[in-house]
Amino acid sequence: MNYKMISYVLGCVLNIEAAAMVLPFLCAVLYDESAKWVFLLCAALCMVVGVPLVLARPKNKTMFAKEGFVAVALSWITMSIFGALPFVVSGCIPSFVDAIFETASGFTTTGASILNDVEALPKSLLFWRSFTHWIGGMGVLVFLVALLPLSGGDNFHLIKAESPGYSVGKLVPRVSSTAKILYGIYIVFTCLEVLLLKIGGLDWFESLTLSFGTAGTGGFGIVNSGIADYSSYVQVVITVFMTIFGIDFSFYYLILMRRIKSAFKLEEVWVYLGIVVTSVAVIFFNTRHLFEGAFETLKHSAFQVSSIITTTGYSTTDFDLWPQLSKTILVVLMFCGACAGSTGGGIKVSRILILFKSIIKEIKVLAHPKSTIKVKMNGRILEHETVRGVNMFFMAYMFIFTGVLIAISIDNLDFTTNFTAVVATLSNIGPGLSQVGPVCNFSLFSDFSKVILTVAMVIGRLEIFPILVLFSKNTWKR
Repeated sequence: MNYKMISYVLGCVLNIEAAAMVLPFLCAVLYDESAKWVFLLCAALCMVVGVPLVLARPKNKTMFAKEGFVAVALSWITMSIFGALPFVVSGCIPSFVDAIFETASGFTTTGASILNDVEALPKSLLFWRSFTHWIGGMGVLVFLVALLPLSGGDNFHLIKAESPGYSVGKLVPRVSSTAKILYGIYIVFTCLEVLLLKIGGLDWFESLTLSFGTAGTGGFGIVNSGIADYSSYVQVVITVFMTIFGIDFSFYYLILMRRIKSAFKLEEVWVYLGIVVTSVAVIFFNTRHLFEGAFETLKHSAFQVSSIITTTGYSTTDFDLWPQLSKTILVVLMFCGACAGSTGGGIKVSRILILFKSIIKEIKVLAHPKSTIKVKMNGRILEHETVRGVNMFFMAYMFIFTGVLIAISIDNLDFTTNFTAVVATLSNIGPGLSQVGPVCNFSLFSDFSKVILTVAMVIGRLEIFPILVLFSKNTWKR
């Protein structure tokens, strides 16, 4: 285990977090808020810890898979702890447990909140709260690799451990170039949404914060009503961009490189879009009596489907009041999630597709025992290790889901609340149903349950195994 390299990565992450706090500091200066000193102090604390770790640069810069998993897991835990300091120091969220819950929810792009009155926060803290979505959406380690190539090709383990999906491939031979391409696409789409929202009549603060939540598929709102009070134009723009950010970014890269045929071979993208269209159609038919006119029904149906499947968590209406069929579809979409290689959470469409193909394969093998049938994805035969990894992920997900559900049941809340709270945190969605529905929050849970749900958010964002690796004694052997 290369401990010095791990500590070096942690130092870099803390320094990046300190630099990120400059933006909310400038926001506080712009609006003449006292919180500006809070961000300066918290940035200084990040650097007090981060700078010495970076200065002790290791001679051996090699990072294997083990170091990659540990570095990513510890980085996200460290980010959440230090990122919570502005809320605690400012007194806006005096409870450290609540502050870590809110911050982890931001960085993991979950969007679950313990705040009863969002509008009571200073604009600078609202900006920081939304900005954590944007930072966590693509991943701070991906950003680090883009800026500072750490150890040749070995640093690809950082991207693999942090990026969502059943497998992550290099878009180009150099790892740092792959990271730059991913962030380049991410920034361009974010800027485009900001401009379109500004054209729609929002000010720069609203345009930026809502775009951060959309791009990171996080969903923190800056007003208590969420997205409900914004114009239809704004809601439609956000709907389109939520769907865009739920697509595998390699699809956009292939389009940019004019490799259209390769882009159109990505099965997951078309299955994802098919699920969206089908879900919108069913919910549109099922909720047509709740809204005035076809446009309003289609707008709310499309918005909530896009919001839930991409795990953004924004809402334009209280979907907890929808018919049972529509709510059931939304809960299924919570598990499903967006595409691998997107900023969305959940199990991922690619994994579900592979599981479905594996089931079909087993049925065919049972009918024809001597036949040789392989699972294919995008026209290529999948390795046995890939299929096994997907199966193990699904099993681990269900075991952790069950464990978290049992643990938070100690608060004696109703089953719908507990069940959807676990889905909402482990799949990084935000709102659930019943007492954690779109017009409610997570403040009703005890500190114990909040800690459990916070861990679930981090586990879900890092896709389980990087966190589990921390608890293996074999990990820490030299």
